[in-house]
Amino acid sequence: MKRFPVLISIPHGGDQIPVEIADRVCLSKREVFDDIDAFTRDIYDLGGKVIKVIKAHIARTFVDLNRALDIKPLQNPDGVLKTQTCYQKQVFYRGQEPDERLEQHLLNRYYEPYHKKIRNAIKNKDIKLALDCHSMAAIGPPISPDTRVKRPLICLGNRFGESCDWDIVEKLANCFCNAFSLKESEVTINKPFAGGFITGQYGNNPIPWIQIEVSRALYLTFPYFDSHSLKIRQSQLEELKKKFEMALNLYFNSNNI
Repeated sequence: MKRFPVLISIPHGGDQIPVEIADRVCLSKREVFDDIDAFTRDIYDLGGKVIKVIKAHIARTFVDLNRALDIKPLQNPDGVLKTQTCYQKQVFYRGQEPDERLEQHLLNRYYEPYHKKIRNAIKNKDIKLALDCHSMAAIGPPISPDTRVKRPLICLGNRFGESCDWDIVEKLANCFCNAFSLKESEVTINKPFAGGFITGQYGNNPIPWIQIEVSRALYLTFPYFDSHSLKIRQSQLEELKKKFEMALNLYFNSNNI
C-alpha cells in the first residue's frame, strides 16, 4: 500500500492528567474535556496510511506542546504550562500550583520527547508535507481573539506564507472543500488561526507545515454527541476520518506525488 508522504502531529488530542500533579488539579472531567481537542486522535490518526503520526496522550490543559518554552504561566495563563483553561477555569487548587522544579520535570517528561520525535521525523526525506492537526470550538472562547464569533468549519494556517507556500495551502483548502462537501466560505486560510508554535518552529525547515483546525460543530453536537455522558457516535468520527483521508488523496493525486 502506498503511503501519503505526510507527517501528522496531534498535540492537543490527549486527555490524561500527568500523575505528578493529579492531586493538585481542581478541574472536573468536563472542564478538562472542554479544554482539549477531544477525539482528534480518532479523526486524524491515519496510522500506516501516512509515513509518521505523532500524537500526545497528556491533556494540553497541563502541558501544551504547541507553545514556546519561554511562555510560562506567570506571563500567560495559556502558556506551555497553564493556570487557566481556555474557558478561564482555574487548573490547580489555590496554593498547589507547580513550583519551578516540578514545572521543569513536566517539560522534560512530556514536552521535550514530543518535539524530539518531530525533529527526528523531519529528517526523513520521503516526507513532503507536515500537518499539525487540531479542533476548534464552533464559537470563539473567552481567551481567543475571536471571542463569541462563529468560526468556519475548517481552517488551514500557513503563518501567512512563512510555514508553507501559498500554492500548497490554497490547493489543500480546495481539496478539503471537495472532500467535506463544503462551500469555499466554510474553509478559510489563516482565519481565525494562522498556525501555532509547532507550525512556526518547524515550517519550511525544511518541510512545509500547515495547521489544520476542524470545527467541533461537525461532531460535538446533536445527534452525534451526548454532552452529559461525553460519549460520541463512533460512526461520525469514522466519517470525518474518511473525509480527511479523501482530502489528502485529492491533494496528492492532483499534484502527482
